[in-house]
Amino acid sequence: MTTTTPKMSFHVESRRVDAHSGLSLCKQAEIALDTDLAGSPSAFNPAELLLAALSACMIKGIERVAPILKFELRGVEVMVDGVRQDVPPKMESIRYEIVVDTEESDQRLSLLYENVKKYGTVFNTVAPGTELSGVLRRR
Repeated sequence: MTTTTPKMSFHVESRRVDAHSGLSLCKQAEIALDTDLAGSPSAFNPAELLLAALSACMIKGIERVAPILKFELRGVEVMVDGVRQDVPPKMESIRYEIVVDTEESDQRLSLLYENVKKYGTVFNTVAPGTELSGVLRRR
């Protein structure tokens, strides 16, 4: 008998608050959305949400694999920059830098990085349609 692992599913609800903003809700969390055509400095616009999702995916991937690899770290930072193309509108390129505060060897850092790229849900969703490149380095 073959058993299959149930697929994970996710649910987010978003709504318009007014002509300038929206709100996304998930579990017990909420994120203010910049939906103003002029932009708003107090919320993430959709492109910034995509970049935030990518960076969160990288951090979560590191958190998931660190105990398995017995990888010791003190902290992780991810910086992400995206370039939007106008026609058709899409994120044409995304560059990232992952900075890990650790004393682990370069070989172990490379192993950690390979796991981030191989098992990241958002990473693997974005990568096929975008020029995605970056580095993982030590603090």
